[in-house]
Amino acid sequence: MTNRNVVFFDGVCHLCNGFVDAVISRDQKHTFLFAPLQGTTAESVLSPEDRSKLDTVIYFEAGKFHYRSAAILKILTNLGGIYKLFALAWVIPGPLRDFLYKIIAKNRYAWFGEREFCRLPTPAERSYLLP
Repeated sequence: MTNRNVVFFDGVCHLCNGFVDAVISRDQKHTFLFAPLQGTTAESVLSPEDRSKLDTVIYFEAGKFHYRSAAILKILTNLGGIYKLFALAWVIPGPLRDFLYKIIAKNRYAWFGEREFCRLPTPAERSYLLP
């Protein structure tokens, strides 16, 4: 596994892909790599149970995996700048954050749509996306 921070996401989810696009466009330090949960990187790194959780963003940082709302908060605060303000959300209890996360995750295809296949990176994104 790389020593870089890796975001595992549902590669066919429009909301998830939108989040990836937003992070890439703001990642000035090239801090993150991204891998679809349906890809070979996820297969070689994650447990079968974790790979089956397509409704969960998984963030690997400093040898530790973070899930759901904790993953999102870690990613946003690691972007730096104004995004460090998201650290304030840590005062919200984890179960409540994850409850809200699960509502959005459960309805993400209905609300935002679904792709037929995982995203293909643009030439500019190739250095960010793992297979």
